[in-house]
Amino acid sequence: MNNEELFDVVNHEDRVVGQAARSDVHAKGLLHRAVHVFLINPHGQLYLQRRSLGKDSAPGKWTTSCSGHVDAGEDYDFAARRELSEELGLKGDRNLQKLFALPPSLMTGNEFVWVYACFSDQQPVPDPIEIMDGTWVSSSELERWIQSSPEDFAGSFLWLWPLAQCALHPHRFQPTC
Repeated sequence: MNNEELFDVVNHEDRVVGQAARSDVHAKGLLHRAVHVFLINPHGQLYLQRRSLGKDSAPGKWTTSCSGHVDAGEDYDFAARRELSEELGLKGDRNLQKLFALPPSLMTGNEFVWVYACFSDQQPVPDPIEIMDGTWVSSSELERWIQSSPEDFAGSFLWLWPLAQCALHPHRFQPTC
């Protein structure tokens, strides 16, 4: 039996038009859905994950707190909560807020993407299959890191972070829009 993930295939209006296996969706460049979550603690720090070396894209690179595809039959909010649980071990109620949506493009890998902020005092317990390391950083520390070593980061993160700053206050990571 094939245990490959099944994704909803969507049209240019983000409406479901069918389903396909992960490998087919990516091989054929079909439009599909994904989520990215920025986890922020009460000290105003952002949690970054370093992707495991076994990942098929951006292995070993630092990126958003968690991210993933929206599985067939899920909505974006459910997928964001599922990814927080699966990748970071965060359980229970979470203060999850939608920040912005992005249309499919080469930068998103033909994905419609919703980006979220999650405000939590829980300490992440990263899934070692997905994540090889994690760290908390302030916005100023992150800016210095990006300036000095942009090659440390996934390309998608370098694209998403400036957009997220438009939706989050850069000093305290509090929503402004």
